[in-house]
Amino acid sequence: MASDPINAQPIGADTFVSQPVSLPLTRAAIFLVLTINPSDENRAAVLSLCADLSGLLRAVGFRDLDSALSCIMGFGSGAWDRLFGSPRPAELHPFSEIRSGVRHAVSTPGDLLFHIRAKRMDLCFELAMQIMGRLGDAVSTADEVHGFRYVDNRDLLGFVDGTENPSGTAATDAVFIGDEDPAFAGGSYVIVQKYLHNLDRWNELPTEVQEKIIGRKKLSDIELDDSVKPTNAHSALTVIEENGKEIKILRDNMPFGRPGHGEFGTYFIGYSRSPRTVEQMLENMFIGRPPGNYDRILDFSTAVTGGLFFIPTASFLDGVTPDQSALVAAAVEPSLSVGLPKDGSLGIGSLKGENSYE
Repeated sequence: MASDPINAQPIGADTFVSQPVSLPLTRAAIFLVLTINPSDENRAAVLSLCADLSGLLRAVGFRDLDSALSCIMGFGSGAWDRLFGSPRPAELHPFSEIRSGVRHAVSTPGDLLFHIRAKRMDLCFELAMQIMGRLGDAVSTADEVHGFRYVDNRDLLGFVDGTENPSGTAATDAVFIGDEDPAFAGGSYVIVQKYLHNLDRWNELPTEVQEKIIGRKKLSDIELDDSVKPTNAHSALTVIEENGKEIKILRDNMPFGRPGHGEFGTYFIGYSRSPRTVEQMLENMFIGRPPGNYDRILDFSTAVTGGLFFIPTASFLDGVTPDQSALVAAAVEPSLSVGLPKDGSLGIGSLKGENSYE
């Protein structure tokens, strides 16, 4: 949802409006990943927020319309079953961890995702406060990251990030579900990962070595020619093709960090009309294409979170009512385990158990 609803693009039929996945990149963002605490009252609190989120966004965003405040709300697989039941999006499932040698794409708890964006961090912060104030004890925070746009759209590794993002109709085609799942047309999928970088080790590398790992020139952002670009360069492994056509995703990655704590990272967030595209990219990175030919960025960067969420249309959210939680509670409550582990950890591990990639 955008604070300027005119810019939230309708997809396909005029009967629904999509959430503003394909808006231009902003200077600031907050990523909130939450788990829903047990009880019917907590389900009702989350459902009540769904329809009220657009109102909160308008109230905060109206203070500075030029700052383009927006918020995208997503739901994890277990949360969808608990809140809405059937029907469910065709490709919604828990994020599958990937293990290959010492490389590990972890799967961590997450029922709800809020991706809050604006040109000003204070507006993002205010909306996050309002959302958390409304949800109160109904949720627990699994992860919270405050991201910023660094210098000239670079990540903390020093390279421009998001160069290959599609725009216009190409972005619409890349991120929004169409006739392949008509009940959820106009929705989208998103995968998020929080990466921590060892900048000391990275910065010891000569620029030429860094460029071969990334697959681009560091200063100019020009992609290396295929004749000199390694097959395991990041820019090579993340190209996905089907029937000779490249399948695009939309990234809105953000640097984050705490210099006083030695924490430097990138919050990866990739939107697509099918999660298979991002999942294939991650397999290529962590396992390799072919196996063993993995992304050397992972020698310097560690994924500490991972989640997959479905992004319904804004029209769907506006139509949610708190009393519908009772309709699905009895059917799904016995099979669900939600909330953070009792030890307070992220519970790193697969949400699919034996179905992880080994």
